Amino acid sequence: MRQMASYDLMEAARNTNEWMGASARAFASYPIWGLVPHPMFKVMSAWGRVTERAFSRMTIKPDWGIRTVVAEDGRDHLVETSVELSRDFGDLVRFNVHNRPEKPRRILLVAPMSGHYATLLRSTVASLLPDAELWVTDWHNARDIPVSAGKFDIEDYTQYLVDFMKHMGPDTHVVAVCQPVPLALAATAILAEDDPEAQPRTLTLIGGPVDPDAAPTEVTDFGRRVTMGQLEHLAIQRVGFKYRGVGRLVYPGLLQLAGFISMNLDRHAEAFADKITAGARGEDSERDKHNRFYDEYLSVMDMTAEFYLSTVERIFKDREIARNAFTVNGRLADIGKINRVAVKIVEGAKDDISAPGQCLAALELLTGLPDDKKAQHLEPGAGHYGIFAGRSWRENIRPLVFEFMDANGAQPPSGTRLSLAASNP
Repeated sequence: MRQMASYDLMEAARNTNEWMGASARAFASYPIWGLVPHPMFKVMSAWGRVTERAFSRMTIKPDWGIRTVVAEDGRDHLVETSVELSRDFGDLVRFNVHNRPEKPRRILLVAPMSGHYATLLRSTVASLLPDAELWVTDWHNARDIPVSAGKFDIEDYTQYLVDFMKHMGPDTHVVAVCQPVPLALAATAILAEDDPEAQPRTLTLIGGPVDPDAAPTEVTDFGRRVTMGQLEHLAIQRVGFKYRGVGRLVYPGLLQLAGFISMNLDRHAEAFADKITAGARGEDSERDKHNRFYDEYLSVMDMTAEFYLSTVERIFKDREIARNAFTVNGRLADIGKINRVAVKIVEGAKDDISAPGQCLAALELLTGLPDDKKAQHLEPGAGHYGIFAGRSWRENIRPLVFEFMDANGAQPPSGTRLSLAASNP
């Protein structure tokens, strides 16, 4: 599997399906078929449109699509993104709201590097932006990074977070979603020991695998069944000749997407069948619910092989974060050193990726943090996606997170521990 041919073969298969969809759409859309009273041509055209769109989206980075924000004056204010820190494997991007007084809340939203772009958090960004100044970690697609840029594993990822937090300063509220939760915890621990004054005010951890064994899921079961040798043989490929990262070892986004879809294959098959039926009847639209979801869901990125393999081995198999044994450049990131950063855990009761208990394990590791600086929330009925997007996030979780930030937003005296009451619903 670790050959360019397998990567290019997979890309060729994607290209072929896109071409077949475009061909079917074009053929079945000829006006002459209007003289033939048979629904086959409408179904073929609809199938072609859906297929072409689905497979073409897999190689495109989505746009944030956040143009304006309504401020307290009732007016729409333009939103512009700018790169504040640029690195080979990821940027620190700021969302600037023009002509609006600066908000006191400064939030660093740590996006996951798990096969999708940071734009997966688009709705999260849109919900936070009206009430906060916002920065987001924007990770790059490994296929577009030359081999000369070197490696990028979970230690490098953690160091990126340390640098981003230092850049933003101590008035920051960090929100980590899913995959980066344990690494954001480790980055905060490094700051607690090396530069206490640069620590963020609060750390909100949403649905991440701090201790994967606390509540087994299909994801953790897979990690236990497969050896590292098998995983490297089955999942790792070299980027083909089409991209700048030619020769780089990666875990391809298309493989990750296949895994995502296989977990809920029946649901996805039904969604696409319904979309084709609606298209054949003339009842679909460009920006309907299906297209909005799958335009983002199908847009995938490659991860460096060392990042993917080190995540599986060190976070899931060896449980280094759960055992408080995670090291960066040979130094222990002692989570017990955190003693002044308020930490809130958010989990979904129906999360089948990072089940309830996996993220909550972080509170047990925070031995140096007072209990009144620890908070937790379990959202009833919410799945993995629902705890950072959708109705559960907007109506229940987001207000609680803001309350938590505000309750712990005061400047702590230098060299002392905070004892402000934390929201703990």
